[in-house]
This record gives sequence, structure tokens and C-alpha cells, in this order.
Amino acid sequence: MSDHPLPAHGLYLIDASIYLFRAWFSYPPEMTNGEGRPVNAVYGYANFLCQLLERARPEHLAAAFDLSLTTSFRNDIYPPYKGNRELPPPELEWQMTIARDLTEAMGVAVHASEVYEADDLIGTLATSMRKEGFPAVIVSADKDLAQLLDDGDVLWDFARDRREDGAAVAERMGIRPRQVADFLALTGDKVDNIPGVPGIGPKTAAALLSHFDSLDGLFDRLDEIAARPIRGAKGIGAKLRDHEGQIRLARRLTGIHTAAPVHAAPQDLRWKRPNSDGLNEIFDQLGFGRGLRERCLQLA
Repeated sequence: MSDHPLPAHGLYLIDASIYLFRAWFSYPPEMTNGEGRPVNAVYGYANFLCQLLERARPEHLAAAFDLSLTTSFRNDIYPPYKGNRELPPPELEWQMTIARDLTEAMGVAVHASEVYEADDLIGTLATSMRKEGFPAVIVSADKDLAQLLDDGDVLWDFARDRREDGAAVAERMGIRPRQVADFLALTGDKVDNIPGVPGIGPKTAAALLSHFDSLDGLFDRLDEIAARPIRGAKGIGAKLRDHEGQIRLARRLTGIHTAAPVHAAPQDLRWKRPNSDGLNEIFDQLGFGRGLRERCLQLA
């Protein structure tokens, strides 16, 4: 497990929906407010956010939310994209809305889009703010986001407290961060319902990218694969040639968009600290007790 230090003046980018879904499945659905509505997911998320702010005390941060599983631009490219996932039930959708309000009341900038996924919003903010001198601290357990890591950046799986820079990702996955999207285009991604090439698993994909560097380099030199010390090498070139259209399509899905219409300057991403009145109003609506409420309010 890597324990890479966090940069002193990083921009913390929270993949918020992951922590909402984690809480939805981790906390009992019997947790309800005075109206009988489930509040388990937003309670777990609020606890996570409070812990993160207590621990990191970031100067600049933002939270990115996914608004839909069916309206991403990737669904236009490939309609079955994420088609294996169940849509959030109404009880969770309501909590997702409240979680965005709670995040803003905690003084954290919120970004969400029905066209661009949270990954794309994080990628765009990381790329644009890097030019302003801010290394990114991406708070997520999503392996796809490793492709965004540049010098000085850290991917922080908060629940496991695993912090990795690009070198640690390369050691763990056998590929460099910038190769992650190509890697997933070859192996597929069951989580997002993206098919892979039959017979091309993680070890084979990593070995191919290690030698040929990228998908373009691979397809430019397919005839060289047979001589590589890879299991089944003689048949890999034909497989890739037969599936090139699928692989090229998958690559359009696995690559994180870094030019989404997200406009934010450093001052827009500065942590403003909790709004006590707004936070108390939300906590009253949710029926949360003193413990979590006081922890969050003491950050003001």
C-alpha cells in the first residue's frame, strides 16, 4: 500500500458520487428523518466529507457529482454504456440532491452535469488548475481516474487511505497513468459495460503497452507482436486487427474528457468554510443529531 504524501497546496477534487453510493450500501436503510425518508446515504457522505475536511484542511477543493447514468455524451457514442447498472431508486436520488446542497453549505464548490460525468469534471479542473500551479489530489477509489495523474498529483482512496502518485500507479498496474485509457480499451471495463478483446487480459494489455507505448503504436506495428515474449503472441495481432473498430470505440469511452465546459478560477475553488445557518437547516431537515452536526459546524 502506497502512502504518498499529500501536496501542501493541492487542489482537492472529490469524486462525490462514489462516497454517496458507498454510504447507501453501508448504512442501514432504517435511518430515516421525521418524514420517514431514508437519510443513510447522505449521513454517510456527510460523515466522509467532514472527516476529509478535518484531516486535510484543504485551501482549495471541489466536489463533482454524477447527475445521470443515461445522458452522458458516452451514451450517444455507445448506447449500452453503463447499461448494466441499475438506476438509483427515488430514495437515493433525493439524497443525492440533498448531498449537493449539504456540500455547498459546507463551503465546498460543487460541479455537476448531465452530459459530462464527474470524471470529466475532475479531469477538466485538474488540467486547468495545474496551469495555475495547483497539483491535484483526486479523492476517489475509481481506477479510471489514475489516467489524470501528472507530476505532483496524488490519487487518494480515502476509505482505504491509499495515496498513490503516478509512479505508484505504474508499479501496481504495470502501465503509466497516461496509458490507462488505452489499457481499458483493450481489456474492457465490466463496471461501465465496455467490452474487451477476447483473450486480452490485464497482463497481456500491460505487456503490449509496455513495448508499443500506445494503441496507435500498437496498430502501426501489429506484425511485430508475434515475436514478443507474450503468451499466445502469434494470435494476438489477428485478434487486435479483427477487433480494431471495437477497440477504437472503447477508447473514446475510456478516455476522460479534460475540456468540459467548467469555468473556475482559483478563487472560485477556495474553501469558504461551513455556512452555519444553511447547514443547520439541512441537518434539521435530515433529522441528524448533535454528534455529526457539531463536528461539521466546528469547521466553520
